[in-house]
Amino acid sequence: MRVVGTAGHVDHGKSTLVLALTGMDPDRLKEEKERQMTIDLGFAWLTLPTGERVGIVDVPGHKDFIKNMLAGVGGIDAALLVVAADEGVMPQTREHLAILDLLEVRHGVVALTKVDLVQDEEWLDLVEADVREALEGTSLASAPLVRVSARTGEGLEALVQALTEALAQAAPRRDVARPRLPVDRAFTIAGFGTVVTGTLLDGQLQVGQEVELQPSGLRARIRGLQSYKEKVEVARAGSRVAVNLGGISKDQIARGEVLTTPGWLRPTRLADAWLRYLPSAQDPLKHGQEVEVFCGAAEGMARVRLLDREALQPGQAGWVQLRLLTPMALVRGDRFIIRRPSPSETIGGGLVVQPHPPRMHRRFQAEVLASLEVLLRGSPEDLLLQAADQAGPLPARDLLERTGLGEEDALQAMEALLADGRLLVLDGGGSSPPSAREAVASGRTLVSRSAWTALLERLREALAQYHRQNPLRQGMPREELKSRLGLPSRTFQEVLNRAAEAGEVHLSEAAVWLAAHEVRFTPAQQEAVERLLAEFQAQPYTPPSWAQAAAAVGEDVLGALVAQGRLVRVSDEVLFLRETYDEMVARVVAFIQEHGSITVAQVRDLFNASRKYALALMEHLDERRITRRVGDERVLR
Repeated sequence: MRVVGTAGHVDHGKSTLVLALTGMDPDRLKEEKERQMTIDLGFAWLTLPTGERVGIVDVPGHKDFIKNMLAGVGGIDAALLVVAADEGVMPQTREHLAILDLLEVRHGVVALTKVDLVQDEEWLDLVEADVREALEGTSLASAPLVRVSARTGEGLEALVQALTEALAQAAPRRDVARPRLPVDRAFTIAGFGTVVTGTLLDGQLQVGQEVELQPSGLRARIRGLQSYKEKVEVARAGSRVAVNLGGISKDQIARGEVLTTPGWLRPTRLADAWLRYLPSAQDPLKHGQEVEVFCGAAEGMARVRLLDREALQPGQAGWVQLRLLTPMALVRGDRFIIRRPSPSETIGGGLVVQPHPPRMHRRFQAEVLASLEVLLRGSPEDLLLQAADQAGPLPARDLLERTGLGEEDALQAMEALLADGRLLVLDGGGSSPPSAREAVASGRTLVSRSAWTALLERLREALAQYHRQNPLRQGMPREELKSRLGLPSRTFQEVLNRAAEAGEVHLSEAAVWLAAHEVRFTPAQQEAVERLLAEFQAQPYTPPSWAQAAAAVGEDVLGALVAQGRLVRVSDEVLFLRETYDEMVARVVAFIQEHGSITVAQVRDLFNASRKYALALMEHLDERRITRRVGDERVLR
């Protein structure tokens, strides 16, 4: 599940374009509709040609509401930068683009809107060139540009296709089993109570789960979840989510709180960070200068402690400590924006490398700066986890070799990741994972939690598609599923076993199906089935043949009855009701136990059936290794 965020100057048509794309007006406030200007965040969603549902966060373009814009773009996967063809690049176009660049939003599309208002083709070419110049050197430098008109519909189809391609290039959200949902709205619904919304950055949320809000520390329980106005039991990373909370009131929740599971996320007042200072900043950034900090949906004041220079000049980057005047719930890898409070101006942004430094660092200390450089490049755990994310299921030894780390460093990193559950043993049984050395020595298959989540999603999607196309078949043939997933035989079996243990799928020797899948007949099919089963009950030992039964209900329905176990196929042509079959097997076994053996003729007489049915049954029991043929007789194995 992905989220797209709009960006662009005021009155360039962001909300109108969202309405044209989705059929939903993202402007929800009375004042927004009266002024015809977006003031706060708006939300909608779009179903792509691939069938994927994508959330859209619509942000205000006016400079007075830039803080609201910042609350909406922290969790997006791609940007939709909107530039009006009749005006071109404007001040908030540049500021929004700078923010997207600082947040390293690397995927997006530029929509050149209102093209119906411009008749001069040369003017459009000039505007496009202006946009390209503005994009140069930013994270969106290679973004495609699409000419559109929300009023006439021109270019909308091409824009959706461009968004589809941009999102396909974006890496999937990592699931490290530590859900974080920065709250961008909190409100009350009559009869339900408190609801908060946001983009789930990683992990999963489940109905009934206990959660807490940070930095306040308040706890609640999830009463219900919605994603794109549909009730769900589990919300997954990357989706827009509305969470109905029990035991807490709306007035206790502020925008910027982070909803998560209890016990791991701690707020901080001090954070080490790598900071980029924008070339457009009007003055140098001084040591101890007060700034506004924005991260996720949170904002607060901070003082910037420069660690490696006296002042940071426009266009430079350096190491800083942020002394937050109010606590924030930060984690390593979070991206943030800083603004000058007065005059209000976006001046930079960066990356949190250490959200809980042990102390306030002394400035210009070589050992401090060297340790921060290591954190910026990534710890051994980060490098190993990144390799696991990219490779998917892999033998432990192969995973070690992909990191480029020394053996001991890599083993220690693997040990830590196995211990905290970010690295899983795919073929592992038992309550605790093996040590890293045991995993390597025994050739165990490892997978990152994120890669496992993605693989499980592919498995679900493949089976769901098969069930839609073949509603009367119990499951997808194993070989077909293995080919779809592109996995080696051993890994494929390990994936199936783990998915089955988790209750996601059911398995037979030949097929795999989703746990929730049920074969359902139409009323006409059900009526035909009941007539057929009545015939089987009327003549249990000489029932209709396969060909006769197929003519009565159809091949697919008959196959479903066999897959469900309601009918048992003992040969190409012979079927019995399940209860008749069980009875016949029991009577044959009892006869042999009493008399020592049985012949086909005796089976025929036992059930007053023809030789065809008796012979089919006995050959079937031979195949099942219940009986064994000795001359013309059968004995028990």
